[in-house]
Amino acid sequence: MAKTKEQKSISVEEKLRALYRLQTADSKIDNIKTLRGELPLEVQDLEDEIAGLETRISKFKEEIIELEKNISERENKIIENNTLIKKYTEQQNNVRNNREFDALSKEIEFQELDIELQNKKINEAKKTIENKQEIIKESEEKINIKKDDLVHKKDELDNIIAETKKEEEELLVESKKIEVVVEERLLSAYKKIRANARNGLAVVPIQRDACGGCFNKIPPQRQLDIKSRKKIIVCEYCGRVLIDNEINIPLEEIQKRIEAEKQQKLKEAAEKPKRKKRVKKEK
Repeated sequence: MAKTKEQKSISVEEKLRALYRLQTADSKIDNIKTLRGELPLEVQDLEDEIAGLETRISKFKEEIIELEKNISERENKIIENNTLIKKYTEQQNNVRNNREFDALSKEIEFQELDIELQNKKINEAKKTIENKQEIIKESEEKINIKKDDLVHKKDELDNIIAETKKEEEELLVESKKIEVVVEERLLSAYKKIRANARNGLAVVPIQRDACGGCFNKIPPQRQLDIKSRKKIIVCEYCGRVLIDNEINIPLEEIQKRIEAEKQQKLKEAAEKPKRKKRVKKEK
């Protein structure tokens, strides 16, 4: 990507100032996100958990419908079995020999065994339904608790977002504006360092003769190079961009200081002759 007009004309000191301003804006955004804490994740987890419980309830209700349908079919089968038993019993009264009687007895016995089997399956299905209904009840109670918790968490999160929304939007706009000024290669390096740093600091000042990020000592000569702002210097231990403590002072403030120093010197220069004349008079 070609450099913009602003990027071509910018000096090293201005690049460092832009990076510092970018870091300041991004750090403030990080602080706002920290203020929200784990609330966004907690809200998402609660929503996922509620959705999971609702899916489970829906699935169990479908299974209960199938079980009830199965019970109904088995009850109809028992009715058929009893009808056949009644029929075979009546036929036994009209048999011509023992062989026919035994054959009908076996049919009756088979129908009775089938009734026992159907009753067993019905009881098992009913127990399964009871268990599923109990789970549904417990799940619905959990959902109600989770929903109440979700409402509180959402309200808390919405309040924090409402309080910080305007500030965050302004900071995001400021961050984007600064990014336009910083050349692509430097911006890419800045973002990469920020992504790898636990505290999100890619640009740090010297603190007590050490890197403000990893706190490793910086040699005096290197400190002088950093203060000169002639080139971008990174920490040889953590790779963060190093700046001197005074770079955070706005240019307007520096100009005011310089002007104040000039005025003070002019004042002192104006007072020196008067002091000499007074000394002569005393003699």
